[in-house]
Formats: sequence, C-alpha cells, structure tokens
Amino acid sequence: MLKKTFTALALGSALFAGQALAADYAIDKAGQHAFVNFKTGHLGFSYMHGTFKDFDGSFSFDAAKPEASKIEVTLKTASIDTNHAERDKHLRSDDFLNVSKHPTATFKSTSVKSTGEGTADVTGDLTLNGVTKPVVIAAQFIGEGKDPWGGYRAGFAGTTTIKMKDFGIKMDLGPATENVELTFSVEGVRK
Repeated sequence: MLKKTFTALALGSALFAGQALAADYAIDKAGQHAFVNFKTGHLGFSYMHGTFKDFDGSFSFDAAKPEASKIEVTLKTASIDTNHAERDKHLRSDDFLNVSKHPTATFKSTSVKSTGEGTADVTGDLTLNGVTKPVVIAAQFIGEGKDPWGGYRAGFAGTTTIKMKDFGIKMDLGPATENVELTFSVEGVRK
C-alpha cells in the first residue's frame, strides 16, 4: 500500500511539474528580437534577400513535451523590405504579394515532431496571397532562461522553402526564382 501511494505521489508530482513548465510566450516584436527573412535567386546570377518588418505572434512551449508546442504568426505583407524601394513596390503589386487584396500572411502550426536533440519539424498552415498550404519548418531550439529585465524568454530558429506558384504568385522570372527560402528567428517573452 505504501509503495502504491508513493508511486501515485511521484506520478502526480511529475505531472504537475510538467504542467508548470508549459508556458505561453509573446514574440518580442517591440524589442526587435524576432525576424522573418527570405532569400530567392535573382535570374541565376545572385541571391536577393529581404525581410518583413511588421509581424506579431505567440507560441506555447514546454521543453519536456516539445510535441505539444504551438505557434501562430501574422505578418503584414506591405512591410516587405528588400532594401530597394522600386523592387519593394513591385513585390507589393498583384504580380507577387497583392498586398491591397491580401494585407496579411499567417502561419498556424498543426503539429510538432521532434527530430533530435533541440530540433523539430513544425508542420502548419501557411496562408500567403490568399492561398493556404501546409508547410514544414525545420526548427531549432536556441535556448530559454531569465533575461536581465526580470522576464523569462525562449528562442527558436527555423527554415522552410516554398514554391511561389503554389501560393498563386503569377510572376515567373525563371527557374532560379521559383523557390523562396523563409528563415525565422523568434525570441518570445513569457506571458
């Protein structure tokens, strides 16, 4: 009887300890500790890099149960910046992002599968240019802990590659530009 009671207490303590570790985080947009960047080929001669300057989101994370993690991100497509005003204007047009019709793009995770120590495949729905498709982000846990301002933070990085045609982007600049690599770097502050 004593052994059963001890086992039940130990299991209960482990369960509640695991629940205490789960936390919700707001992506640190205000502190500029998060980035959504992209890279694509430019006519087969070089790469064009860019970023989205205005986005927001949140995630939940428990290091003991990474498969229960969730993430949601919304970005404003008009915030695209490639360091060239005329190109950015073209990218905002209906040839590419059609920002007047689709002012936001979103990502919402549907599953997380651990792939190794500190790595996971995050599957989710990406909505871009009015089209929703599943994508898989190869994610890496960077770290977590207390920050100098009394908060608690967790950070991740991830990459995925999408085909522009899959998202209804009609401009075709040849095979070197048909894919776009998206890179995410997010630091969240625990709520």
